[in-house]
Amino acid sequence: MDTGNSLSEIEKLKVQLQKGELPANLREKAQEQIERVSLALKYGGNLAQLDITIKYIDWVTSLPWNNASPDSLDIKKAKQILDINHYGLEKIKQRVLEYLSVLIVQRQKMNSLVFHAPSLFFVGLAGTGKTTFAHSVAQALGRKFVRIPFGGLSSALDLRGQTKTSPAAEPGAVLKALRRAGVKNPVVLLDELDRITPESRAAIMGVLIELLDQQQNAAFTDYFIDYPFDLSQVLFIATANNTNNISTAVMDRLEVIQMPSYTDEEKIVIAKNYVLPKYLTEIGLTAQNLTIEDTVWAKLTRPLGFDAGIRTLERTIEGIVRKAAFKMVNGQGSAFVVNDANLNEFIS
Repeated sequence: MDTGNSLSEIEKLKVQLQKGELPANLREKAQEQIERVSLALKYGGNLAQLDITIKYIDWVTSLPWNNASPDSLDIKKAKQILDINHYGLEKIKQRVLEYLSVLIVQRQKMNSLVFHAPSLFFVGLAGTGKTTFAHSVAQALGRKFVRIPFGGLSSALDLRGQTKTSPAAEPGAVLKALRRAGVKNPVVLLDELDRITPESRAAIMGVLIELLDQQQNAAFTDYFIDYPFDLSQVLFIATANNTNNISTAVMDRLEVIQMPSYTDEEKIVIAKNYVLPKYLTEIGLTAQNLTIEDTVWAKLTRPLGFDAGIRTLERTIEGIVRKAAFKMVNGQGSAFVVNDANLNEFIS
């Protein structure tokens, strides 16, 4: 990039900064950074400085500093959503409705945008509905939903970002999630807290405390942005298979909801009434194109022994629907019945 192009980029950054909606003192700070880079380039400065400034201005002007979505405060609608999305689990649904009721009361009676209650923490084996419940909370409130997977985190900097002086300079997963959401009040799923690598666990737990503590999260500072972002309107929901490796300080800021295992009978009802119709709709088929006989469901439910959740069953049914679509496209028919005799054709 020659000097002329560099100066043109500087002018673009100035325009971008002026158009962006961000705090006034952050705007001044960013303006100073642009001026420093501009001056450095005039005297033969490193173009890497311009690259990092371009990235920085892009980020500070794209974050939802002031943008928030309105909440739906209708508890009857919330119950309908929970009943549609989840079969059974009445105690879990009741607990979630109580949680939402507290939020509604605080919003209506205290006129508070900040929810003063411990974050929900769904604990249970794979496939028992932890993530789906978090989705349901977001859907009930009409909020955006974003997920931060903790299974891949190897450092607290993955959450908090790298400083602009670092070769790998970029924001952390928290502000990346906020940018994806486009609002400052989404439901953020802190997924699989128990899968943090042991060597970085203590540092990541420290960041978690800051995220979940209502006395601290109003001024969360990402090292790349280097300016406090208000997370107080975010609803954090966490999940884990177990709580063995989660610090006491983090647990104090979470309300544990233990997810039960599904019985075979419950799995069959869920598979028939929720899972099969879902995959038929996604692929573009109807119940007329594919039916599964009652005698087959027990074999689909427990192919490899007991499984607490329904994830394996979901994958099996998705495969059956895919196989039916394949057969249809290849001219083998337009209506298929899966029975004991032909089951292996659909699950092989």
